[in-house]
Parts: sequence; C-alpha cells; structure tokens
Amino acid sequence: MRKLVVSFVSGVLFAVGLGLAGMTQPSKVLGFLDFFGIWDPTLAVVMGSALAVDVVAFAWILKRKQPVADTTWHLPARTRIDAALLTGAALFGLGWGLSGVCPGPALVSLTTLKAQPLTFGVAMLAGMGAYHAVEAVRRKVATSSNPSTLQGHGAI
Repeated sequence: MRKLVVSFVSGVLFAVGLGLAGMTQPSKVLGFLDFFGIWDPTLAVVMGSALAVDVVAFAWILKRKQPVADTTWHLPARTRIDAALLTGAALFGLGWGLSGVCPGPALVSLTTLKAQPLTFGVAMLAGMGAYHAVEAVRRKVATSSNPSTLQGHGAI
C-alpha cells in the first residue's frame, strides 16, 4: 500500500509541476525548439531545474540501503549506448519535435478530454503496441536461430 501511495503522490506532484510550468502546452515545447524564430526558454529552465534537483536527490537517495516504498532498488541493468537506444531516442525526439507533446505532459493533458491529447495518447499506445509486437517477433526469430543472441538484451 505504501508503494502505491508514494507512486500516486509522486505522479500528482509531477503532473502539477508540468501543468504549472506550462509544459502541457505544445506551443511551449515548439517555442523551445524554434531557435530561429521567437525562442521560448521555459522548457530549458524546467529541465535544468529538474536536473539540478535530480543530481542532488540521487546522490542522497542512493546512500540508503533500500528505497522508502520498496524492498530493493530497480535500477537499469543496461548501461550501454546501442542502436536500439539511439533509434528510440531519435524516434522520441522526432515525435516530440513534430507534435510538441511529450508522454508525461500528454498523460496530464488527457484529463482535458480534448482531441489533440486523446489523438496523441492513442498514437502513443499504438506505437508501444507495435514495438512490443516487433520485439516479440525479433525474440522468437533470434531464439529459434541462435538462443545465445539474446544475452544482455532486454525490452526497452
């Protein structure tokens, strides 16, 4: 129960922060990406602030033996920069730049029940489904041809 409460409170805090910073407005994101027009630095300030808090918080938090709301840490097992990571980052950036919408703010914007966030949400779910379908086929082919090819690879 504690894990659920901490997750919920963290999510609400994140959503409120995104809303107050205006990050649910695609025009803010697109304004940040418009270097040759009327550039809006709001997103840089939000990201810089989050990074500053995160660096300090992680240094402090990781000194604990275990998380507050769980029994073990769940840190990424993969630390390598590979083709899958770069492809995912490029697709994410392309979608973000074209739409001005990031998944976090998109989820917050779903509460408005407006067409653009709902369309983005459906497209995001379709993309996630397509990834899992392709990954399942890739794993099946790799396993049937050479079971050792999957070592060190996990779903993103």
